[in-house]
Amino acid sequence: MSPEQPQPSPAREVDLDFAREWYEFVDPADPEHLVSADLTWLLSRWTCVFGTPACRGIIADRPTDGCCTHGAYLTDDDDRDRLAAGVAMLTPDDWQFHDEGAGDDPLGPGGYLEENEDIDGEPALKTRLHDGACIFLNRPGFAAGQGCSLHSMALRKGLEPLTVKPDVCWQLPMRREQDWVTRPDGTEVLKTTLTEFDRRGWGEGGHDLDWYCSGSPDAHIGATQVYESYRPELIELIGEQAYAVLADACRRRDGLGLIAVHPATAAATSRRETDLKYEQM
Repeated sequence: MSPEQPQPSPAREVDLDFAREWYEFVDPADPEHLVSADLTWLLSRWTCVFGTPACRGIIADRPTDGCCTHGAYLTDDDDRDRLAAGVAMLTPDDWQFHDEGAGDDPLGPGGYLEENEDIDGEPALKTRLHDGACIFLNRPGFAAGQGCSLHSMALRKGLEPLTVKPDVCWQLPMRREQDWVTRPDGTEVLKTTLTEFDRRGWGEGGHDLDWYCSGSPDAHIGATQVYESYRPELIELIGEQAYAVLADACRRRDGLGLIAVHPATAAATSRRETDLKYEQM
């Protein structure tokens, strides 16, 4: 699409409430670990559309930021250590704001972290904002290309991006919840729930986002389904053996025909079929 051409109107996001299919199984590696998987999400055709006209950005007047406008909160010390190791691999050729963020002290004025009190009134670390967005976001026109500098560096080095990015960045829009559940006989199991991280996942603020990809048909155009495209991330979240069971269940359910298809995937599929029909006329 040339710059002179108007950007097509975005498809209407689907409602947040719709039917979903679930599959529960015991982790073969741990009999005290139960996995509950949202097949409607895992068999959807969602894909990241950052850098394409389909991505509107979560803030309307900063569409090229994608979902990187606000920076990323870190979850724990492991998350901080992983990010620090990733930053150490970045060069000025990888990272547009290397000089502004690669100082000796990550929390100093020349660092890449800042402290906020936005989570339940408790201090929390997040990636620093620079020029209105995450400091790791390379802007359009940068020689190495726009987008997350950590992500592109990892791909260049043959690494999985999840090994260098903050947890929230590589997991989204996959949502993992973990809770200890007491069964009627008094036994306890750790229940992991895998589902879509939709607008509600951000709390009340999620409704203020100008656009959100997981519910947009414009982003449900993937060549593969989420359980396949997110294979490395799912393995990191539930382990190799549990992923093997999950992937097999997804393949079998897809072959039988999913009852509760994600409405954004259904809308995108219907639109493609309509466009194809008109092209053939």
